[in-house]
Amino acid sequence: MEEIHTEQPLGKEEMSMYLDKAGTLIEALPYIQHFQGATIVVKYGGSAMVDENLKRNVIQDVALLKLVGFRPIIVHGGGKDITKMLGKVGKTSEFKAGFRVTDDETMDVVEMVLNRINKSLVSLMEKVGVKACGVSGKDGSLLQVSRKTPDGEDIGYVGDIECVNTELLDTLLDNDFVPVVCPIGFDADYHSYNINADDAACAIAKAMKAKKLVFLSDIKGVYADPDDPSTLISEMTVEQTLSFMAGGHAGGGMLPKLQNCVDAIEAGVARVHILDGRIPHSQLLEFFTTKGIGTAIIGDEAEG
Repeated sequence: MEEIHTEQPLGKEEMSMYLDKAGTLIEALPYIQHFQGATIVVKYGGSAMVDENLKRNVIQDVALLKLVGFRPIIVHGGGKDITKMLGKVGKTSEFKAGFRVTDDETMDVVEMVLNRINKSLVSLMEKVGVKACGVSGKDGSLLQVSRKTPDGEDIGYVGDIECVNTELLDTLLDNDFVPVVCPIGFDADYHSYNINADDAACAIAKAMKAKKLVFLSDIKGVYADPDDPSTLISEMTVEQTLSFMAGGHAGGGMLPKLQNCVDAIEAGVARVHILDGRIPHSQLLEFFTTKGIGTAIIGDEAEG
């Protein structure tokens, strides 16, 4: 006679825990249905890139998004690692207007570091069972740039994106790969340029007609009062965002980030999310729960 396996019945606390898990899955169902087949772009940066546990969480999130029917594209930065490597070779990092001044030697270091990060992220993605392909913005002429001159100042090989050639990304997505993009591009003379990762993610989201653009960084979102954690703004329209910026409430790196959000929405992206990558599984909490945890910038007719 075949052995019968028996288990002790669940206690009230255990049953409650499992029912909560089931409730979370049910809560996520309409979001999963709504975004089946939707392209999303995730800009990955900040501390979540250097903390191994957080890095795994981000990759697991993207893998889950892929497996439930999203078409994710990762665009990553690497500023902290670049600064660290430049220090090792005896170069001091210099910034102007928020951009890294990039001469030939610095460009070599930037490209080396970003390519190393790129392949490490591909390895992590493959490790969780999702096909990934790491590409530079130079591959397939993905990111075509001109020289960026903020306030008319020459800061070296820093690129201003002129054109996004989506052919390579379309091919990868259509063949079930997650593209992992490092923000290096070519100019008309095929010289390599460093590109701000926020700018690259925004340009790719616009060109790919993404439904969502996500900025993962070291900030929880947008605050009405930066000194008061209780004033986190969960949702803003483009009009509210522009008013917020004009009122001088956005300082430092938040101003260009919000401008990228507005540009993306005006180009057709439905929602842009600013999330704290230091919070484990922040993408899943923002996408699949009713409350969310970051700031969403939405268009007038946005859904989901």
